[in-house]
Amino acid sequence: QVEECAISLWNWTVTKHMGSVINDEQRAKLRFVACKLVCLCKGSHPPEGTIRRQILMSMKTGKGWIDIGKANLADEFLEIAMNSIEELYAKLIKESDGEADIHMHKTDVEKNIFKVLSYQAESAVAQGDFQKAVKCVQRCKDMLMKLPKETCYLSILCYNFGVETYEQKKYEQSSFWLSQSYEIGKTDVKYSVGKEMQAKVLRLLATAYYEWDCNLYLDKALKAINLANQENLHPAGFFLKVKILLKSGASDEDINSAVAEFLHHEMSLDFCLNTAKLLLEHGRESVGFDFLKSVPERFQSSPDLGKITLLHIEFLLQNKRELLAKQKIEEVIIGHYTGKQLLPEALNKLHIILWDRAAKHYEAKSYSEALHWYNYSVSFYTPGQIDQNLAKLQRNMASCYLHLKQVDKAKEAVKEAERCDPNSIFTKFSVYKIAVMEKDSDKAVEAVIEMGKLAEKSSQSEDKLRVGENTGTNLLSLAAQIALENEQQVVAIKALEYLSEHLQDCRQLFSALKCLVRLMLSKVMAENKEKNIISVLNNTFSAAHKRLAESFTEEKFTGDMRILEAHWFRKVAWNLAVQFSSCPEKMKDFFLLSFKLSQFCPSDKAVLIAQRTCLLMAAAVDLEMGRQQGTPEQAEHLTQALQHLQTCKEIWKVLKLAGDFVEDPTDTLLLLYEFEARSKLNDPTLHNLMESVWEQPQIKVKTLEIIASLAMEPPARYPVLCKKALKSALNLHRKQPVIDAVKFSKCLHSLINLSLPTGLTDLDACVLQEVWDYFEDALSVASSTDAYPETEILWLMTRAWNTGIFQYTVGKYKEAEQWCGLGMRFLNQLGSLKKSYE
Repeated sequence: QVEECAISLWNWTVTKHMGSVINDEQRAKLRFVACKLVCLCKGSHPPEGTIRRQILMSMKTGKGWIDIGKANLADEFLEIAMNSIEELYAKLIKESDGEADIHMHKTDVEKNIFKVLSYQAESAVAQGDFQKAVKCVQRCKDMLMKLPKETCYLSILCYNFGVETYEQKKYEQSSFWLSQSYEIGKTDVKYSVGKEMQAKVLRLLATAYYEWDCNLYLDKALKAINLANQENLHPAGFFLKVKILLKSGASDEDINSAVAEFLHHEMSLDFCLNTAKLLLEHGRESVGFDFLKSVPERFQSSPDLGKITLLHIEFLLQNKRELLAKQKIEEVIIGHYTGKQLLPEALNKLHIILWDRAAKHYEAKSYSEALHWYNYSVSFYTPGQIDQNLAKLQRNMASCYLHLKQVDKAKEAVKEAERCDPNSIFTKFSVYKIAVMEKDSDKAVEAVIEMGKLAEKSSQSEDKLRVGENTGTNLLSLAAQIALENEQQVVAIKALEYLSEHLQDCRQLFSALKCLVRLMLSKVMAENKEKNIISVLNNTFSAAHKRLAESFTEEKFTGDMRILEAHWFRKVAWNLAVQFSSCPEKMKDFFLLSFKLSQFCPSDKAVLIAQRTCLLMAAAVDLEMGRQQGTPEQAEHLTQALQHLQTCKEIWKVLKLAGDFVEDPTDTLLLLYEFEARSKLNDPTLHNLMESVWEQPQIKVKTLEIIASLAMEPPARYPVLCKKALKSALNLHRKQPVIDAVKFSKCLHSLINLSLPTGLTDLDACVLQEVWDYFEDALSVASSTDAYPETEILWLMTRAWNTGIFQYTVGKYKEAEQWCGLGMRFLNQLGSLKKSYE
């Protein structure tokens, strides 16, 4: 039952493979399973049919593994096949009836043995077991006498082994197998592979000797190729013979005689050209040129005749026979106008040769000679012809004329290029070069603008071949360089502007941006034209910030490089902010740019201090602008100031952890700036902000006095906060070891003014009492020092007296007497003015 299943599986595999349902590897695996199962079911005395089936299945399974490149799996099955053949032979001999039967059985068995041996040889070669393969093939050779029909098969098998080992560069093994193939092919003419195949084997054998060691195996290589050519004439055989002779250093005479063989046989033009190339490339000029001269006679009617001329020109140039090459080219030009035109492909190749020669002269700074070769190329174009290649040719000529200082001729060439290809960025670049040379800045700038626009578009196909995808940036970079070399800064700035928009390489971009900044700064210093270039400066710094903010994938642009670039731009932005101190808005913009750029730098102490200062300065400018009442932007400026201050606070917190800032005024400035912004915005959180301020023990008098002033500065009006600040300031004045009478008097003056408005008669008793205490304080200090300002004493006396008079007018005589009496007490403190008021 298992055997039947295995046979069914085998048959199913055969049919499905023929229908391409399964692939070779799947077929090998299925055969493997079926064959294994059949072997397991064999039994001790199997019938002849079973043994024959096993032989067939084992052979095909082994061959299947070899064919899919798993030769190591084939050996087991090929061994089973060989053992089964022996078993079958023994069984057949035992059961045979006579001599005729035995002979028939022997032939049958030998065919199978031959096949298994050939498969074993294939497996051995695939596994690199050369010795085993040789033994198997030798046994097969020995059997050819009885199996002559297998001669062709064994010859081709050895040839395949030769090809396989040749490809692996195992030249010794390859030469052995190819020799075997040739020898086997000769054993029986009736069943041989044929002369063409024998010649093919010998050519590969000669090639193997040639590549193995031509000097050592020269004779063998020549013998093999001569035999090949005798067997079957083939161009490849002739060509290989010449190659071998050249490699071995044979004399010109020997090579001439080998080449002479060609002349007696029909060969293609391309083959003749390749032979000529081979000779000339190996320095056999005499033989090569003689052979080349003989070729045109054989191919006079061929439309490809121009190929011979081109090859002749190429090798004349390679051998530095430029004069002879020129003569040949001039012959071609004459032929072009007398009905002997080259085919388009050949003409294109000639243009390439001419341009290449011109380019070499250009590189060597032989501009007149370069023009000579370009003019040859121009000769093949008809007047008025429009062609992109002609435009390119004219541009190249214009470059030569410019180097020769022949500007008029250069302009003519560029004009012709514009006619042929007006929308080429290269043509615009040629226009640009002439404009720069003629110091025509307007025209140069116009050309740069055109180049910038064209850089946005995809390049022409010829341009792509020349400079790839970076055409626009390369030319704009070159344009900037040319402008700088010719001291045309306006043009250079415009070129760098466009360049920075298109550059992808980070290092190149930052170099361009830095160059642009330096140029604009020098222009500001030299011409004082800030308004004209401030927008360009802003754009440049914004471009630097944008690129720094991008994630970097370029290996050449490291993190350290990004930090260096960020430091450079932040420092320059800082210096610009300082430079524009007379223009607060510009100053603020550059301080903010400096801050943004510094965010790409490591947060060390120096960078944090710089960030803090940038934000404080920006907030100060916004506050200054926010003091301009009635403007639509007032609230916006004050809000921006608060945003800067909030960021600054966070930085300041970090900074204070990094060092000692006891005398630093930042805390005070942050407080005052925030108070002013919030008070002018009528911020409801202002009182909450001040709660923490009153509790600060280290707050200074000056700070409190400024707060008091700001609390009442329009549009702010916070009398309660103002009064509280002045009271706190007055308390601090009192606590001083020696009271500063002048500062004390000013603070008291402000407090009394706030508490006792002028002209009011209906005042609350508690308010009057509070103000009375202030007057008493003033009297106490004034009586204890001569430093109290007399004008302040006079003002206090007058205010007290007038307060008494106001009380009198409303019938409050007791209060009137008190206040007027208070005024009289101040009279005694007056100096020179006392007599005037007594």
